[in-house]
Amino acid sequence: MPRHDRPRPVPPGRTSGPRAGRPAALAAAGVALLALALAGCSAAGGPGAEPRALPAAPAPAADAADAGATGAPPGDDAGAPPLDDGLDGVDADLAARYRDARAAADAEGVELRVTSGRRTAEEQQRLVDDAVAKHGVPEAYRWVLPPESSAHVQGLAVDVGPTEGAYWLAEHGIDFGLCQTYANEVWHFEKLPDGADTCPEQHPDSSWGW
Repeated sequence: MPRHDRPRPVPPGRTSGPRAGRPAALAAAGVALLALALAGCSAAGGPGAEPRALPAAPAPAADAADAGATGAPPGDDAGAPPLDDGLDGVDADLAARYRDARAAADAEGVELRVTSGRRTAEEQQRLVDDAVAKHGVPEAYRWVLPPESSAHVQGLAVDVGPTEGAYWLAEHGIDFGLCQTYANEVWHFEKLPDGADTCPEQHPDSSWGW
């Protein structure tokens, strides 16, 4: 079958000669590529969208030990790193001792974290009510104190976990000025009293505070 040759279109910016107009063709291709790149950059925001600004660097957080539960502005320690992992509102000295202990535990491959730090009086009272409803009196009093007696409400106690971490701190806490307070609560720690070099005798349970 005879082939019907059709005249081939001449590319834009080029004459019918083999090399004529090559600079113009290259320039046109560059413009097209630039247009495609610009279109891709604005696609996320829709046609004609303004270029998105880069996110601003996060501002440093205030020291939670100074801010406390009320969120008040930080004091002299505003440049200190923010407290984390359940330490908001906890006494600053207690928090520092705990952080040192946590770093040492981590170096030994032991996980240590705060499971309960400072509580409001309302939170503590709910714990009391729940314990009484579940266990009755006086059994509930062995495990939870009223708000007026609780070191958690004062920001002077932390409960830690998991179990392995709690036992690690029970063994090594004295090295960091931390003491297990109750014999039946391996997870509850308070500060070593000022001037003491050994932890006080543990309370059998929390019923002493009632």
